[in-house]
Amino acid sequence: MSLGPLMIDLSGTAIAPDETELMRHPLVGGVILFTRNYVDSEQLTQLVAAIHAVRSPRLIVAVDHEGGRVQRFRSGFSELPPARRIGHEFDLDTRAGLSLARHMGWLMAAELRSTGVDISFAPDVDLDYGISEIIGDRSFHARPEVVGQLAVAYMHGMREAGMAATAKHFPAHGAVVADSHLTLPVDRRELPDMADDLSPYYRLIANGLPAVMAAHVLFPAVDSLPASLSSRWIRDVLRGDLRFQGVVFCDDLSMGGAAAAYGDIVTRARQALSAGCDMLPVCNNRAGVVTLLDRLNVEPEPTSRLRLVRMHGKDGVPWRELSSVPEWKRSRELLARCTVAPTLSLEAGRK
Repeated sequence: MSLGPLMIDLSGTAIAPDETELMRHPLVGGVILFTRNYVDSEQLTQLVAAIHAVRSPRLIVAVDHEGGRVQRFRSGFSELPPARRIGHEFDLDTRAGLSLARHMGWLMAAELRSTGVDISFAPDVDLDYGISEIIGDRSFHARPEVVGQLAVAYMHGMREAGMAATAKHFPAHGAVVADSHLTLPVDRRELPDMADDLSPYYRLIANGLPAVMAAHVLFPAVDSLPASLSSRWIRDVLRGDLRFQGVVFCDDLSMGGAAAAYGDIVTRARQALSAGCDMLPVCNNRAGVVTLLDRLNVEPEPTSRLRLVRMHGKDGVPWRELSSVPEWKRSRELLARCTVAPTLSLEAGRK
């Protein structure tokens, strides 16, 4: 059985009997975890192993674990800094900032891989326009060249720890006020005016970026559909102009930005797949998952199936051995240093 295009969630800290049947459905290809699914590292390791054992090839297990405000597992895990703090360190010392980015990417990925989690949806490469509250300090910096450099370093750290990176939110979420979790943001810029937002993606793709997450943001000057449902954005711009060959994740189909955009959840799923998305997370919406499994009649593209299998994590160091790894110790030292309040703002570093 190949991996299907749907990524679903679980209700608790162990797999419920009905959830096993859901995960065995051929349309399912992954599971996304949340704070409600976590007690400690031992429980998480057992849960992930149980998910992986449901079928072959094993389901992709994912989590949002960027650091700062967006970190699902905390107790027992390193408290990672928001991306903006890494940007502050870059402004103070370019080499130190790049080193911190690589080490934080490694630390985040290594700790997750030690429990078996395949991917974290990171890094966020939106630019900090000082507009979007939902992005805010999740952005590395305001300058696209800095975001690109730090994101590549972060991705390399993740790769060294055995995890594929997912850059988000394509093509941009930083220049809109509205939160796509609640409603559909509208960015009225023309495509040529978005060169800065696309710049980090060019740099990441040139360095082998494995995956991208498409945003529920509407760019009416480019297409009448939000980027997550748009063939113009995914097939023409991302795969055509940027020559991206990796996995495209749609942002959560249950979010307000998707619901406001285009019909019921089955219609949205069909549109996202037709636009070129490979995998569609459906979160906190069990009724929507059941509806999709009953009514979504699609046959994933063979190339899409192949791309998804490549997202499985590589061998990780067991949790009990992680603290003895020199790279973990060095990363924790750098993490401790960057918990001290920074002495320079991003504004001071702009030119």
